[in-house]
Amino acid sequence: MKNKILIIEDDQSLANILSRRLARHDFESHPCTDASQGLLLARQLKPSHILLDMKLAEHNGLNLITPLRNLLPNSVIVLLTGYASIATAVEAIRLGADNYLAKPVDTQTLLTALTEKSPSQLGSQANQATICEPDEQPLTTKRLEWEHIQQVLNANDGNVSATARQLGMHRRTLQRKLAKKPCAESRSAIA
Repeated sequence: MKNKILIIEDDQSLANILSRRLARHDFESHPCTDASQGLLLARQLKPSHILLDMKLAEHNGLNLITPLRNLLPNSVIVLLTGYASIATAVEAIRLGADNYLAKPVDTQTLLTALTEKSPSQLGSQANQATICEPDEQPLTTKRLEWEHIQQVLNANDGNVSATARQLGMHRRTLQRKLAKKPCAESRSAIA
C-alpha cells in the first residue's frame, strides 16, 4: 500500500520534481499550489503525509499547520522552506509540524523526515517533533544576522515593511539580505 502525500508548494516545477521523486519511493503524490486548494485536498484525500512550503505566494505556510493538524491529527507534516531559521523552526514545531527542512533538500533527507515517524507510530509520540539539521556548525556573523532577521520577520507575520522599520533598515536592504539566504550556501542542490 502506497503512502498518500499532499505537496503544498507554490513553485509548480519543484512540486512536480518532488512528486516524481517521492513516487519512486512508494508515495502517491498529490501536488497543489496554494493554501486554500491544499486545505480542500487535505479534507478530500486525507493524506498520511503533508509536505508544506513555508512561503506560498501571499500566504505563510506556518498558518496552515494548525488547521492541517486539527484536520489530520495522525498525518506527518513536514515544513519545507528556503527561508530557514531557528525562529521559524521552533514556531513550526510549536504549531504541530513533525519536521522542518531547509531548501534545497536531497531525496534521502526528505524521505527520512517523512518516514522518521509514520502515522502508525504516532499516538504517544505525537508531540515529539524533530528538526532535521544537516550540519552542526558554529554560527557565522551572517548567519546570526539572518536568524535575528527571521525572528523579527516571524514576529511581524512575514511583513517585510514592518520588519524593516523595526530593524531600522531600508525595505530594499532587507529584501536583498533575505534574498541571499546564507543558510543555503553550504547545502547541496536538490538531487
